[in-house]
Amino acid sequence: MNWFVYHVVSGQAFFTGVILLIIAALAAGDSRAVFKRMQFLAVFVGIVAIVVSSTPLSYPVGIAATAVTLAWILLRNRMPWRNWVQPAFVAVWVLAGLAEVPYHIMPSVNSAVGRSLGIIGDSVTAGIGEDETAETWPTLLAREHNLEIQDISHVGETAASALKRAMSQSLDASVVMIEIGGNDILGTTTSTQFERDLDALLTFLTSADRQIVMFELPLPPFFHEYGRAQRAMAAKHHVVLIPKRVFLSVISERQATLDTIHLSQSGHQRMADCVWSVVRSAFDAKTPQ
Repeated sequence: MNWFVYHVVSGQAFFTGVILLIIAALAAGDSRAVFKRMQFLAVFVGIVAIVVSSTPLSYPVGIAATAVTLAWILLRNRMPWRNWVQPAFVAVWVLAGLAEVPYHIMPSVNSAVGRSLGIIGDSVTAGIGEDETAETWPTLLAREHNLEIQDISHVGETAASALKRAMSQSLDASVVMIEIGGNDILGTTTSTQFERDLDALLTFLTSADRQIVMFELPLPPFFHEYGRAQRAMAAKHHVVLIPKRVFLSVISERQATLDTIHLSQSGHQRMADCVWSVVRSAFDAKTPQ
């Protein structure tokens, strides 16, 4: 994975776009031709960067940002409108950037009872059978950190099928890690259906007293509605979200994947290390002597 794709899919392109828009606004007062060309380029690239990043802004923030941006583009050179649209434009994008920052900070998990970790995932976690001797990242976690792993991941899993599987299993882990959603996005599941399915899955899992940790989905351009649904359900059910850049950092490494998505043995090791960095705080105090 090259740096440009990583920058876009990780959501970091959103911050690049915000910075470019603010620079364009601050340069709006200069009438020289070179600055006007730079301003146009900054606005164009900034808007494209924000859109293709598929950052799932909340509806109020998204509507406000769109409205103020259109007003600024139309009125930035007209007095007295410029006196209020320029500061409003800068303010709304600064606030949008600040609202997005928490989703890019590594979370921590509260101390858990026992050393059990449940894992719900698709073929990224379950593996695709290319190497029968390979150890998946749940197996590596169990061996390296003495965890009791309840792995019910399955090839082709979606949010809907994960619920059926979880209901058929005796999942009693104190912490549950979810790596689900890729097949929903790549398949025929609409964003509305994905939200309903994820809501049902999280409702079932949170009915017991346990902590839920979930990988945020790296989104292709224009798939922001899936991200908005995931964030909304995570907030509703008090789920800890792992920034999308974490999973991308695993698959972006050379030799980490078999086909750019499914993990090789080195990829499973990197994934195990990344997951442990998140859940370590839940189990570290209970490391057996």
